[in-house]
Amino acid sequence: MVAHNPLTTLQRFVRKPRERVEVCELCTTPLRPDHQHLLELEKRRVTCACDACAILFEGNSRQRYHRIPRDVTRLYDFAMDDQEWESLLIPINLAYFVHSSAEGRVIAQYPSPGGAMESSLDLEYWNAIVLRNPVLKKFEPDVKALLVNRIGGSPRYYRAPIDHCYRLVGTIRTHWRGLSGGTEVWQEIDSFFRQLDQLSGGELA
Repeated sequence: MVAHNPLTTLQRFVRKPRERVEVCELCTTPLRPDHQHLLELEKRRVTCACDACAILFEGNSRQRYHRIPRDVTRLYDFAMDDQEWESLLIPINLAYFVHSSAEGRVIAQYPSPGGAMESSLDLEYWNAIVLRNPVLKKFEPDVKALLVNRIGGSPRYYRAPIDHCYRLVGTIRTHWRGLSGGTEVWQEIDSFFRQLDQLSGGELA
């Protein structure tokens, strides 16, 4: 006679947790890890999408969603001195700038433990920076941002898809501890920019 193990009997009725599978938020098709994103303009919200749905929103400025490009470019020749940076009134050395078609202006935001914070931007100073860096005129509104990292060492500048900027905000919000952030969050920030450098396809002419 075989003895019954109560734990074995119980395990038969315990369902194994299902792996979470991301799906397209428009048609519910299962997504690959490297799936595409759309920007919902009114809410500035990133939406996960399959290739078929994403292509529907390519290059049409009147639609609710805009397809977010996937290329990242590090701008090695970008010109911004310390005085120009300080004139932008960003309280930390990390920020991104994106032209909002809905508001008809450039918006400056920076990550914080509470999420993305918007900073008032003096357009006179910003326009002076644009004059020195005509590459900024090539950025697609809403979906491409100038991402600036001036944390230690040499400043780094990127033309980055807006979803990468949001991901940086989420990383800091998730890993920040205490008043200074803790060691983990700074390691995550370093890792984020190493990945961005790997994705960069070179300088934008």
